[in-house]
Amino acid sequence: MTARNIIWHELIGLKAKVIRASHPELVGIEGYVLDETRNTLTIGGDRVWTVPKDVVEFEFETAAGERIRVDGRNLVGRPEMRLKKRWRK
Repeated sequence: MTARNIIWHELIGLKAKVIRASHPELVGIEGYVLDETRNTLTIGGDRVWTVPKDVVEFEFETAAGERIRVDGRNLVGRPEMRLKKRWRK
């Protein structure tokens, strides 16, 4: 999993952190991705948050320890449909 292909991978189970958001209370939310819907990620840490994808920038940590930043707008859509989308490489 790399920064170029993370949008095609399964996000559930990855460690995630909200780096930037249009709403200041969302910044700093950190934990593991528990669930993913078309427009939200459910992140569990010291509590469970439902974070909208289109207004935040996430930082995901892969199993290898690499940190990858992703604009949430690139993640909008059902997980199974993201595989079919054509992205500029």
